[in-house]
This record gives sequence, structure tokens and C-alpha cells, in this order.
Amino acid sequence: MMSAGNMLAFLPILLLSFSCLTSALTYHGADISSLAVLEKQGVHYSDNGQVQSFETILENHGMNAARIRIWTAGDYNLQYGLALAKRVKAAGMTLIIDLHYSDTWADPGKQAIPSGWPTNLDGLNTQIYNYTLNLVQSFSNQGTPIDILQVGNEINNGMLWPVGQTSSAGFHPLSELLHSAINGAKAAGNPKILIHLANGWDWSGLNSWFSGVYVPGALQASQVDIIGVSFYPFYDSGATLNNLESSLTNLANNYGKPIVVAETDWPVSCSGVQLTEPSIPVSTSGQETWTNDIKNVLDGLPNGLGQGIFYWEPGWIGSANLGSSCADNLLVTSSGATRDSINIFSADM
Repeated sequence: MMSAGNMLAFLPILLLSFSCLTSALTYHGADISSLAVLEKQGVHYSDNGQVQSFETILENHGMNAARIRIWTAGDYNLQYGLALAKRVKAAGMTLIIDLHYSDTWADPGKQAIPSGWPTNLDGLNTQIYNYTLNLVQSFSNQGTPIDILQVGNEINNGMLWPVGQTSSAGFHPLSELLHSAINGAKAAGNPKILIHLANGWDWSGLNSWFSGVYVPGALQASQVDIIGVSFYPFYDSGATLNNLESSLTNLANNYGKPIVVAETDWPVSCSGVQLTEPSIPVSTSGQETWTNDIKNVLDGLPNGLGQGIFYWEPGWIGSANLGSSCADNLLVTSSGATRDSINIFSADM
């Protein structure tokens, strides 16, 4: 039998081993862009029966990073983002700003040049530099400097179409535009730069993109601090956890950048949709399993490069399908009450 003294001596080793086995990601986050829009509509959130601001609820349950999209017009304009950023910083969270560089949604299927912007490459390089500089400066001026700046949203086929559309113009224009945007950001502050692509499970697509985007005289690998990917279970049969693990392992080995799953979610209600991981239940426990499985993939990446998960719009009441064919992917009920799965953000994420 081990003596009490030997047991005490052995305890630090046990604790160290346990901490290694339960390593936490750097970022336990969510996109909460719609929050202020919903509040204007009269939406309230509650936790254990107590009405609270949503960012307070999330922070109480372990969330430490919040993502806010910015459009060049519309509901999610600069002033909207600035106001929401004050709340994120007041909650003590890392602030991630997601620049769509469009008047509205930008994703792999649409990347429209904002109204009033130039429609040639030289003009757009100047415009995106100045726009990004002024935006980063605006956040700094109000005392909420951007921690992570996402330059473009799901830019697999480029941005600012057709000028920066890779399928028609190749990678050089996109590389110039990203170079200009990042230079503008760095002229006004020092946010970490995140590049965001869809289909994180698709190694061929990711490798093709990064193999082409670094161009002499334009975007350089040294300008990119973090790679973010989207990973959803309902859009493509290839979006399995095994494919994600393989893809992100290759991404880490080949490009050596910290990696986050910048968008994901899982349904509590879904019918007629073939999810890519059918063994995971459609339920709050399934939401917990899905995000924990992603965490395990990130934990297993080489050199500790797996660094975070951002759940996409967990409180968007009124749009509970979150763009999917599933009825409800939220972490709250239609009345704004937290579900058990709100605990996905706990410290061991």
C-alpha cells in the first residue's frame, strides 16, 4: 500500500496527467451577430428562470470569445458592430470581427462588390485597404480593439466578384485584395488575421486554395495568423468527423498555422435530412457530442495547432434552422430559455 507521504508526492503527477488529458481549447466561442437585432424585436433570454443578457449567460457558461459579422450596409453595418463589441468586451471576451466585404451575406455562392465601391482591381485594392484601416481604427477609438480580424467570409471562390473570383480570374487578384486588406488592418492596429474557408473536411479544396493564394508581391503566409473553417453536418455527405480529422491534420502539417472551426452547429429537431454522423442523436445531448467530437479532432492536431470552436448563432430565435434544412439548431428554446447544451462552452471545451 502507498504511504500517505508517497501519495502526496505522487499527487502533482496525477494532476498534471489529468490536465493533459483534459486540455482546453484557447477559444470557446460563438457567433452572436444577430443579438441586438433580436433584442429590438423583443426577444429575451433566460437561464434557470432568470432573465439575463445573452452574452452574460454565455460567459457564465464558459464562453470566452464572440464573433460579430460586419456588412458594408444593412442590419450588420459598422455602427451595429461597434455597439455590440462594447458588450463583448465588457463581458471579458475575445472579440472576433468577421468582415463580409459586401452589403449583405457573403459565402461560397455569393460575394458581391458593395454598392459604390470600384469595380476594377486597382480601385478595389485602394478601397479595401482604406475601408479595413478605418474599421479597425473605429474599434480601437472606442476602446474595443479587435483581437481577431476575419478578412472575408468563406472565400473558397474568392471575394468581391467578379474581380476577385478565383474560378474566373485566378488567385492573383484575390491575393492582392487580401494583402491590401491586411495591410490596412495593420496600419491601424494589430489584430490577429484569420482566413476563413467553408468545407473544412475537404482537404483537396483547402490545399488547392492555400497552394494558389500565396503570390509573390501579394499575400504572404506570414500575414496569416489563424486558419478558420466551417464544418456543418447537413450540406455535404463528405462532412464527416473522420474527413475533418484527416483534412485538418494535413492542413496543420502543410501550413503550420493555428486552426479553428469558425462555424458549426447541430440540430435538436431535424427530419428528412441525412446528417453526416447518424450515430449522434438529434437532441441537446447530440449538440454536446458533436462539439466535443470536434474538440477531440482539434486536440489531436499536430503541435497544439487546434485552438478553437465557434458555434454559429446559438440564440437566433426566429431563424432556428440557421440556414439548414433542419428545423432547430439553437442552444435556447423559442422562448429564449437555455437548453442543457448551453454547457458546451464550459472550461473543458
